[in-house]
Amino acid sequence: MTTTETSLGRLATLDPAFAQLVGATAKHVRAIPELTEREKTFLCVTADVCQASLGLAFTAHVRAGLAAGVSTSDVRELLRFVSYDCGYHAATAGIERIAELEAELGIDPELTAPEPVPDGPSPLPDEVRTRLNELDPHFTGYFDLQSRMRAGHGPGTLSERERGLVSLSVDVHYQTLEDTFRIHVGRALRGGAPPDDVRAALRFIAQFGVTRAWHAWEALNAILAES
Repeated sequence: MTTTETSLGRLATLDPAFAQLVGATAKHVRAIPELTEREKTFLCVTADVCQASLGLAFTAHVRAGLAAGVSTSDVRELLRFVSYDCGYHAATAGIERIAELEAELGIDPELTAPEPVPDGPSPLPDEVRTRLNELDPHFTGYFDLQSRMRAGHGPGTLSERERGLVSLSVDVHYQTLEDTFRIHVGRALRGGAPPDDVRAALRFIAQFGVTRAWHAWEALNAILAES
């Protein structure tokens, strides 16, 4: 759990030895230079949602993001995006919690009326749609809908690099380290993240489960060796 001084103090009242472990871990991973503070915040919040950790850890991560210039609107956009992969039920809990934090902190969220759900061609690559169709055509239609709703890259949206790093992190948490992990690593690379930055993301994610990260390293190294 990457956290702020305030949350470490809270942890110290619960268990000082554990707080020491958390503080040392946070110092180690926060020093990773290849990732921006915004990316680190996104990776932390994604871990919270995927692992249903919306208490002290989520609060600490959002507060750390605010201190680094990441707005709650940015966090909301992240939650909308990850709902694709982590599931709407998990993302709903995150939306509820960020709304509670905004109320506690006196933040007026920037909520705008949504655009109509887009129609039109699928943004999925043809080879991906072909493989999905082999599984189930209705599932392909669902994938098409989700992809169209997240295809924008205008103001307030995540960059392609951020989308790739966040998506591959979901795979690490759920250990879906085959087809989708390969696609998401490719998205991060296409978004301008060099291989060393993708590795840096996995180094950062290790704090959320070292055994999960171990398996992900095996998959990531195999993918990067092919490129």
